[in-house]
Amino acid sequence: MDRAIVEVSLFVGILVSCAVTVVLARRLRTDPSPDGGYIAGRERRFSLSDARAAAVRWTTTTNHREIGLLYIAFGTVAAIWGGIDAMMIRTHLLTPEANLWTEQTYNELFTMHGLTMLIFFVTPLFFGIGNYFLPLLIGADDMAFPRLNAVGFWTLPPALLLARLGIVAEVTGKVLALLVPADWLTALFALREPAIGWYLYPPLSLAPNPQTNFLILGLHLSGIATTIGAINFITTVVYERDESIGWANLDIFSWNMLVTSAIVLFAFPLLGTALLMLLFDRNFGTTFFAVEGGGPILWQHLFWFWGHPEVYIIFLPATGLMSLILPKFVGRKLFGFKFIVYSTIAIGVLSFSVWAHHMFVTGVDPRVRASFMATSVAIAVPSAIKVFNWITTMWNGDVRLAAPTILCVGSIGLFIVGGVTGIFLAVIPVDIMYHGTYYVVGHFHLILMGIIPLMMFAASYYWYPLLTGRMYDRRLALFQSSLLVAGSALTFMTLMALGFLELPRRYATYPPQYSALQVVATVGAFIIGISVLMWLYNMLWSYFQGTPIETSDPWELKATGQFTPEWQWFEDRLERERGIPPSEPEEVRPSYVPAREERPPSLYGRIWPVARTVANDAGAGATGGFVGTMLMSGVLFGAVILGVFDLESFANLATFIGLPSSVALGYTLFLVGGMTVWSLLFLSLGEYLPGELTLVTGLWYATVIASGFAIAFYTGQTDLELVAYLVFVLLAHWLYGLGLAGTIAYLGGRQRRPSTGETDQE
Repeated sequence: MDRAIVEVSLFVGILVSCAVTVVLARRLRTDPSPDGGYIAGRERRFSLSDARAAAVRWTTTTNHREIGLLYIAFGTVAAIWGGIDAMMIRTHLLTPEANLWTEQTYNELFTMHGLTMLIFFVTPLFFGIGNYFLPLLIGADDMAFPRLNAVGFWTLPPALLLARLGIVAEVTGKVLALLVPADWLTALFALREPAIGWYLYPPLSLAPNPQTNFLILGLHLSGIATTIGAINFITTVVYERDESIGWANLDIFSWNMLVTSAIVLFAFPLLGTALLMLLFDRNFGTTFFAVEGGGPILWQHLFWFWGHPEVYIIFLPATGLMSLILPKFVGRKLFGFKFIVYSTIAIGVLSFSVWAHHMFVTGVDPRVRASFMATSVAIAVPSAIKVFNWITTMWNGDVRLAAPTILCVGSIGLFIVGGVTGIFLAVIPVDIMYHGTYYVVGHFHLILMGIIPLMMFAASYYWYPLLTGRMYDRRLALFQSSLLVAGSALTFMTLMALGFLELPRRYATYPPQYSALQVVATVGAFIIGISVLMWLYNMLWSYFQGTPIETSDPWELKATGQFTPEWQWFEDRLERERGIPPSEPEEVRPSYVPAREERPPSLYGRIWPVARTVANDAGAGATGGFVGTMLMSGVLFGAVILGVFDLESFANLATFIGLPSSVALGYTLFLVGGMTVWSLLFLSLGEYLPGELTLVTGLWYATVIASGFAIAFYTGQTDLELVAYLVFVLLAHWLYGLGLAGTIAYLGGRQRRPSTGETDQE
């Protein structure tokens, strides 16, 4: 199959389908009439002069909202193009052999998918959201440099064209070959898309291919555009915000855009310099990255010094959107606002200290690797702060079922998995084992797809009424959001499973035994693709056919005091243009849970009650764990006498943490675990288990943890011995649960929180 023709046909087909959707929806459009009614079926003619005027308007505008829409449209087109690359990659991997595309074509798709999505999709789209909403959020009339803002955007389309000129030239040449001799088109066919990987490692990137030069120029141009945008954002936030907005009450999205822009200023100029050095190596005989000069490893240092901060350049705006949108749909203000701001700044600083963890397998000095391992683990702390604050924001909230809610909650779950697996990869031995496998692909796609595009979709739903004055199809949005989260989890967790099985990444072929999981991953990828097309249809169709907005507060934000400045701007606009008066909620409730007593006047007074409660609970838990473990040990001793439980299991337990193989040491460790880990976990989870925090809850808890014990201490029993082993394990854990819960209740440990309406009052 001809890859270029297939890809361009799919791309054009999607664009044509969008155009047809717009035309059909526009013909059936209902527009508001001056008296407040709606005239159905009014057809508006669009003449050539209208088209010329629209072209002039959109190519010369300096209005921040219109430039923001241009950024969003450009990023969406780039996402479709890069997404088609991804679908073609996954389709190719349905079979172990390279029988759909060649290995060369697979490498071309792999290279351009990564560059298109990272450089031309995510960053421009977030800059578009920032352009539209950041001035509204901070009370600015426009961006600080409106003309420079326009220049920054209009640098991107030629940059994308240069970067992907290979496929454009190839398709153009094949079309023209039907009309003119092929000898006339040699220059076009010489431009073939690079197959060197999106990371452009030398010496592959030094191989002769004219298109690589255009790719480097396109990436350099996009870096200039991104830097221009970053300068504009920083200046706007610092100098253009309203007098009433200081650093303490600057909204969380603007904080994230400010830190993101600061990272851009330090990262992208370095990338631009490295790209020029690579261009000189290719065309002017320099040896910056040649073996006889600076060496290929120098490129890796320069590239990843940009590459890992780039991860946070596209991650931080997504976390800003999460922190802004999530509270609106759970009826509570963002928990720990200051700490989320501090964590954002910490990520911005630490992002420049972790680049070499991409190079643990390159022979870097072990002492250097150890320092980068430490910083790579440390950068997980501010990210974890965000996650805990998001979860706490939802705690006891009035959670509303809506598409943004599904996307926010799904993003948190996927990000937790992606983030934890990133901590594993920060550990040098684990990274050396899994660096070249699909484990890495699954990890970073759980971040890149699991939170970043999902928050873009959430923002599109949240602000859609403000952008269009209409409401999207909510039922379709709920289905699309659920499908997107499920498809992302299925695809990238399957890739992680392939990584656990040590399947190498970046290969066009693979052993047949991995084909089943590859098929599952491809099915998940197509679920993602279908959900994206659903979103695109919903956005376009609803722009013309959606229910017109009759209130400036479609999400009932005034009821919880979260009616932010951009919605105030929308309210003023509706009143001015359509005569819709400001709406007032029927009921106003606090968007936080107030303290039930006055705050202690001193730090000691605040800490002591908490410390006393923790100490009492821990003491009761340890005592209960000891009693329960003793009761459990009696049953296990009976199982040893009957020959269905082996004491050597305790010896193996000691070896897991580096102790000598000893039954006594293993049993001591078992006793300590029963008094600490399992008892504290019971205290934490007890209030969510059925029954009161006494015997019934203890039985439930013991039944759940018995399965883990049965697997960990299994020593090969079969038939009746296996049945007896499982029975004794269950009985032992029941006694443990009864002893644990009964002792805690007797000693007055933590009790279940009352379920009456008292706790719901604010």
